Amino acid sequence: MEENTGRWSLLAALAPISWGAAYYVTRHTLPADAPLWGSVLRALPAGLVLLALARQAPRGRWWWRSLVLGLLNMSAFFVLVYIAAQLLPSSVASTVMAVSPFVLMLVAWPVLGQRPRVAGLVGAVVGLGGVVAMLVTGAVAVNPLGVLAGGTAMVMSSVGFVLATRWKDDVDVLASTSWQLVAGGLLLVPVAALAEGAPPALDARGWLGIAYVSLVATALAYVAWFTALRHLPAGAVGLVGLLNPLTGVAVGLLLGGEHLTPLQVAGIVAVLAGVVVGQPAAARVLARRRRAGAAPAVAVTPDRTEVPVAPGSR
Repeated sequence: MEENTGRWSLLAALAPISWGAAYYVTRHTLPADAPLWGSVLRALPAGLVLLALARQAPRGRWWWRSLVLGLLNMSAFFVLVYIAAQLLPSSVASTVMAVSPFVLMLVAWPVLGQRPRVAGLVGAVVGLGGVVAMLVTGAVAVNPLGVLAGGTAMVMSSVGFVLATRWKDDVDVLASTSWQLVAGGLLLVPVAALAEGAPPALDARGWLGIAYVSLVATALAYVAWFTALRHLPAGAVGLVGLLNPLTGVAVGLLLGGEHLTPLQVAGIVAVLAGVVVGQPAAARVLARRRRAGAAPAVAVTPDRTEVPVAPGSR
């Protein structure tokens, strides 16, 4: 019996949607001069909440695995994303991550043995084209340092996601995600203290921002993302990640006073099409329709005998 992959695609969508909104929240509620402490406050509370729910400590090789994954997926990643969010408008910052489906497919091929599918590649190309349309047609300045920070974060996290999938063993997703977040947060604490001094003083707006990026865009988002990676090919999950720039554009439009051009609207449609085309559930639907279309037509004679009908004779 085939697994219902559609629900896993929907679950995966929770992550990029919340990440896309996190760019705006970070830019407008958190201090721009404290990326290290901002990343600590994003990772550590989320990890501790999940750890309390999982009630399971790392065992054996998961001690060093948690450090590696915490560095790739959490600590260094969060710092770079924080910098990108402060240097770039929300719509631009989120689009930088749009090449992640290609990177995930390339890394998953040798590491997980997941050969890129034609439908996935087509979806990635279409989606990337849509993202490029959204990026290059916006009337906003693009900071090269912000683009570099976002691109580096994307590559690191792609490698980390694939490694997390390969190392899943029999460990619960909730537990392994909590270990990564706690490890990533603890790795950053001494660096943040040395580089930025004491943690920044936050007002009520800042604490609300931390609550969103930590509990929603981190704890909830990463559990959904890693769960989907256990049930879907990495490339398909990466394509769902294209909803990140869509959310960034939508939030920037609704709350940030940014504007869309007609070409950007076309880009949004292309992104959505790319996400749908690359999902396993869509591929199965198309395959069933092709098989149904290829089935020979039959005619029933008066004696109830089925006779094949030659193509073009109807």
